[in-house]
Amino acid sequence: MLGSIICAELSVAEDVLEEVLVMATRRSVSISEVSSGLSLVDGAIAREQKLVTDALAGNVGVFLQQTTPGQGAVIIRGLKGSSVLHLVDGIRLNNAIFRSAPTQYFALVPTSAVERIEVLRGTPASIYGSDAVGGVVQLVTRVPRFDSTETAYRGEVYAAYDTAELGRMLSGTIDAGNARIATSLSAELLDTGDRRTGSGDRIGPSGYESRAARWALAGRPDDDRSWLFDVHYLEQPETPRVDELLPGFGQAEPNSSEFFFKPNRRVFVRGRYGHADGALGIDWNVDLAWQRIDDDRVSRDFEATDRRYETNRSDLYGLVVGGSRVSESGSWIVGAEAYLDEVSSRRSEESLVDGQVTELTPRFPDGSEIERLALFGNTERYVSARTRLSGGLRISHEDVSLPRTPVSVAASVTVTDTSGDIGWLFNATDAWQLVANAGFGFRAPNVFDLGTLGNRPGNRFNIPNPDLDSERVVQLDAGFRYTVDRARIELMIYTLDYNDRITSVLTGDVTPEGRDVVQSVNAADSTIRGFEAGASLDVSDSISVDAVLNYTWGEQRVSGESAEPGDRIPPLSGRLNVSYDAGGDVRIDAWLRFAGEQDRLSARDVSDVRIDPNGTSGWGIAGIRGSWDFRGGWDFALGIDNVFDKRYRVHGSGLDAPGRNLMISVRKTW
Repeated sequence: MLGSIICAELSVAEDVLEEVLVMATRRSVSISEVSSGLSLVDGAIAREQKLVTDALAGNVGVFLQQTTPGQGAVIIRGLKGSSVLHLVDGIRLNNAIFRSAPTQYFALVPTSAVERIEVLRGTPASIYGSDAVGGVVQLVTRVPRFDSTETAYRGEVYAAYDTAELGRMLSGTIDAGNARIATSLSAELLDTGDRRTGSGDRIGPSGYESRAARWALAGRPDDDRSWLFDVHYLEQPETPRVDELLPGFGQAEPNSSEFFFKPNRRVFVRGRYGHADGALGIDWNVDLAWQRIDDDRVSRDFEATDRRYETNRSDLYGLVVGGSRVSESGSWIVGAEAYLDEVSSRRSEESLVDGQVTELTPRFPDGSEIERLALFGNTERYVSARTRLSGGLRISHEDVSLPRTPVSVAASVTVTDTSGDIGWLFNATDAWQLVANAGFGFRAPNVFDLGTLGNRPGNRFNIPNPDLDSERVVQLDAGFRYTVDRARIELMIYTLDYNDRITSVLTGDVTPEGRDVVQSVNAADSTIRGFEAGASLDVSDSISVDAVLNYTWGEQRVSGESAEPGDRIPPLSGRLNVSYDAGGDVRIDAWLRFAGEQDRLSARDVSDVRIDPNGTSGWGIAGIRGSWDFRGGWDFALGIDNVFDKRYRVHGSGLDAPGRNLMISVRKTW
């Protein structure tokens, strides 16, 4: 399954080049009309992965970090977690308990639901506002559609196995309907064992299970109107936090004897109504959604006699209304958003000696809320036959309220702020396209920033801070695209200044268990620069080559101290892929993935037991995969990744990557 990741971007770019996008502008446009850097992953690639996030590895401008199996976090332009906005069909996945560090919640979207994944690199501040600091990752779900007026059916069953994690995956989808109404039902099961790394050892516990389902019902009463009702469910019943259970760098003993997400669960219900050429001649879209994320945990400090139980829940209610119009001179879009996010949190401790249960202060103040309101507008003007200018503004209002707890007073924070961006696109020739963008935005503090209480990874203990303010960013980028029949090249160069960043700082205190006491404050300023490059070339009718190269450089100042390297900045990384496809039944892909050494570490990186204090070593691995299409809709694939069994760790990850991995899969479509 890992092998198919390598083909995710440029090898499918020709097929999706003219597809419409909804993320970049909140209206349907082609990729050639977007001035921002944009990476696409086709749904066929994503549906072969264990996790949705796995499909993002190796793409232009994207770095994937994994704290533990079953989770994955996207890093865009050196930023991660709550500094990257995650969307599902235009609805926020980011919630009140999103942390600024890598988060696991995007991995809780069913792979079988994916039509494509879009990664917008930059600051689309007027369209998406708070949290869209480094960029936006949006999962666009597959909507069942049929052209015939007669009822028709189609389906797919997919099964896969890999040796590195003993992963067994089974998924199935069936669609039924006609041109006016259609439905889709899908389900998936995943069971993995302990991961085998390049050292030859299986580290554990690292195995996990996942089960998911999705049901969609879509209608098209006429050519102008459409509606959709969509339900997602995914649960990981018991996922181990491996970096807490194994000794890290500089440790003789692990932080915890037990640490399990038990369970991690996401439920998502959405309704959408669209009316093209509706009232006032405007194309209208209305989305109404509810999302629940359960982040429950069972943990026990190393050799402790007390076990902790946590239940943490975020209920996010959202309403998004947008209207757009296209004319001969350009286009525009206006809209409004309203979100309510409610947090419930409980924590207790059970004595393993006498069974006594004690109620503890929860991870988050129980009953915390965030209310978000926003108005936005963006317009694009066709200045000439070759030049387009775009720009917009957004006004956001956010109220965060935290009830009193035994260790903190009640608090409320209100943020009203403006963000905006401008873009320039110039078609120098039919092949060359120049682009540039500038944006200023902010990220308002959420419940996690304001009121997290208790143990944190990296042997830390967090105390609350109700006096936080917003983070602010200014970002500039420029680049070019070159597109001809047999070649595509893309290069973006960017710089961003990220001020008043919320970061954890040491207070100087230590808990009785030996954890460093930290508190989140607006104490960091960062400068991040880099480039993102991708290229593809059709060497012949059957052989194609594509490549990706990403580089990020970051520097920060914390609490007025002297400059140091930025936290968790990815190293130089990329991939090279060669594909053979004669247009028949056989396709062969060979790849090389690599990353350079990262020895530019912040003080926090050095103290993080997941990162070698001497720096993360560079690495390179190779793999090959063959697929065969048989008659009757059967497809068979066999591949091997990390052929030379390299032992390595992706920078910032909580465990070593898989070693030599034999992968086999079979798909049946009808």
